[in-house]
Amino acid sequence: MYRVILLPREADTGELRRALWAHRIGHRITEEEEGQMLWLADPAQHDALLQLVARWQRGEPLMPEGRPAATHPAAGAASLLGPLRQAPVTAITLGLCLLVFAVMAVLGDRVIAALAIVPLGVVNGSLAVGSLTEAVASGQVWRLLSPAFLHFGWMHLIFNMLWLWYFGRQVEALQGSGRMLTILLAAGIGANLAQYAAGTVLFGGMSGVDFALLGYVWLMSRRAPGSGFFVPQMLVAFMLGWMVFTMTDMAGAVGFGNVANEAHLGGLVVGLLLGWYHSGRARRQR
Repeated sequence: MYRVILLPREADTGELRRALWAHRIGHRITEEEEGQMLWLADPAQHDALLQLVARWQRGEPLMPEGRPAATHPAAGAASLLGPLRQAPVTAITLGLCLLVFAVMAVLGDRVIAALAIVPLGVVNGSLAVGSLTEAVASGQVWRLLSPAFLHFGWMHLIFNMLWLWYFGRQVEALQGSGRMLTILLAAGIGANLAQYAAGTVLFGGMSGVDFALLGYVWLMSRRAPGSGFFVPQMLVAFMLGWMVFTMTDMAGAVGFGNVANEAHLGGLVVGLLLGWYHSGRARRQR
């Protein structure tokens, strides 16, 4: 992402943002002390962006062919598809989680058995647990990552998808889909292995990746402020506080037992390590 222009703090940028997406100009607006900073994803679109900003400041029509946003036939679709095009890995991951959740509602435990970190089955009325080493050796490599796509309730799914979308599209917009895919794979596998090492085989959820993204975005924003990353400090405090809370006996007492705490911690560690490395590279490049 490249800094372009500082806009007034009180300015309503909604119309400008819709127009930028309609013109397929990847961008981001962050809150700075001096005002709202407009960032650009592709420097080749610098002149086109400045022209739109100038027209917006003059109060001129911004949408393609000069038509107002409300009547332009592609405006709604462009504003909706713009973020999806800018964050394809995040969008596909979110879609897969929703698909798996829907299939679980139809096929039930068969989906869990297929995607759990180890093969599961019922023998003589008891749960039979397979070996991760044997499963991977036999070609079931997907089990290292697949538990991240399992969610066991609407609230579990919704909260994980909110944080995935919030942090994931920021990573893709600023550093590309390759970086987001790296974090997804490293954090997903790392979080699952951490939970498995704690002696649990029946677990799931994207929360380990969410905590990795939190750690990554936070370190990038702190150690490389020119990178464009931003996360409210209160959100960092809330999520870390929540992680610590779920590790206590108090969480179980109020109905929050069976939380994959080791997966949260493992994902956070992976995110912090990746964030430390890439923020250090960003600082050296600057």
